[in-house]
Amino acid sequence: MIQSLFILSPTGEVLIERHFRGVVTSRSVCDTFWDRASESINHHGGVSAISDHEELYDSVPPVMEVPGSDQGTLYVISCLRDGLSYLAVCPAEVSPLLILEFLHRVADIFVDYFGFPADESAIKDNFSTVYQLLEEMVDYGWPLTTEPNALKAMIRPPTVMSKLLQSTTVVSDELPSGTVSNMPWRTADVSYSQNEIYVDIVEEVDAIVDASGAVISSDVSGSIQCQCQLSGVPDLLLTFKDPTIIDDWSFHPCVRYSRYEEDSVVSFVPPDGNFELMSYRIVPEKVRSLNPPVFCHPKWNYGDRSTTSGDMRTGRVTLHAGVTTLSSLVFSPSHKGPVVVEDFCVNIPFPRQTRSTSNLRVDFGTAVYNEAAKVLRWNLGKMDASKKASLTCSFSFVSPKVGEEEALDPPHLSLNWKIPLASVSGLTVSGLSVTRESYHPYKGVRNIAKSGIFQVRCS
Repeated sequence: MIQSLFILSPTGEVLIERHFRGVVTSRSVCDTFWDRASESINHHGGVSAISDHEELYDSVPPVMEVPGSDQGTLYVISCLRDGLSYLAVCPAEVSPLLILEFLHRVADIFVDYFGFPADESAIKDNFSTVYQLLEEMVDYGWPLTTEPNALKAMIRPPTVMSKLLQSTTVVSDELPSGTVSNMPWRTADVSYSQNEIYVDIVEEVDAIVDASGAVISSDVSGSIQCQCQLSGVPDLLLTFKDPTIIDDWSFHPCVRYSRYEEDSVVSFVPPDGNFELMSYRIVPEKVRSLNPPVFCHPKWNYGDRSTTSGDMRTGRVTLHAGVTTLSSLVFSPSHKGPVVVEDFCVNIPFPRQTRSTSNLRVDFGTAVYNEAAKVLRWNLGKMDASKKASLTCSFSFVSPKVGEEEALDPPHLSLNWKIPLASVSGLTVSGLSVTRESYHPYKGVRNIAKSGIFQVRCS
């Protein structure tokens, strides 16, 4: 299965190196990978902090075949999380989805232990804990213990005191009860003074929109995120008003699959704490008529070659953004008032030939230009349909040679936004019941619609 695992920093430095099968993989595979990855502007260190939704590279496939010097052909399976590159090196063909899921689970565990984001500084501050986690999560290259509750029973999350007392081990002497039970996802003897469970139905919109606002392509995926604080071993039953709009579902191991296939209800014994109950996609019929809740109209002008002096030219970009009055979102009954978009942000990548920017003006929000990444981040914050925003910015760039004008094709913009109490599909929960326990917990359910990979083409 997995021969070696590497974690690379946003600059390509090897932060973590772990070998599982008694064979030391040469770091040359990391060099080969990074040479390919650094070709993409989306993988530069500055951009990883700008865009929260770029999980893979533009120039590197998730699975790469790398010729090894003395070990034959190696397969490198990778993912990008919080600016870090997670690389799994396999000596033979394996199921790539299994390895990718495991790499994302490793990244999720790091977030659970070290907080969000689990970036380069978090890894450097917790080297010993990272290696202990990998030791428990992998057994001779095969995924072993990946449930947070079972891991926390063996390896305590780092605290300020544990960092001060470096001589004190953070590994428990007792075998966690979850590893020997038929429910490894749930800690034994859980007890809370106030029993409550919160359910978030989060739907992400992936879309490509042209400069006029017309949707070229779109796709909607969703997930149900839970925060569970229930005592004992409760048995939960989650039902939907219209489960037929759910397609291509994937469940947490705690869910009884046969029950959903037969009755379209989610029956499960929940893990303790935060977890993802299920993920799904929306049937295409519900997505074809998608009308985005936000708009952004860009206009690029690269000036005239005849009016420039030397190799430098001056360009200008103008953007108009706001909230649409009519969208295809479905709002919860508790939603009152106008549509309010939160965390609205526009990322504007400039051409690689750009040397400087000037005359940056916005009438709403704030804008910051990252010189290293050549990306302008326009943070609009919270907006409703009554507000309109515009941005103008001039920039100077090196004029390309005659015949290479295609190098100045306008870059595509990426938008981030979130709307609470709204969904694209209209999926709602009709009931959430708890059995096998005598208490009556507090139950909270809400919908959230947000952007996934939401791209605006400028040409």
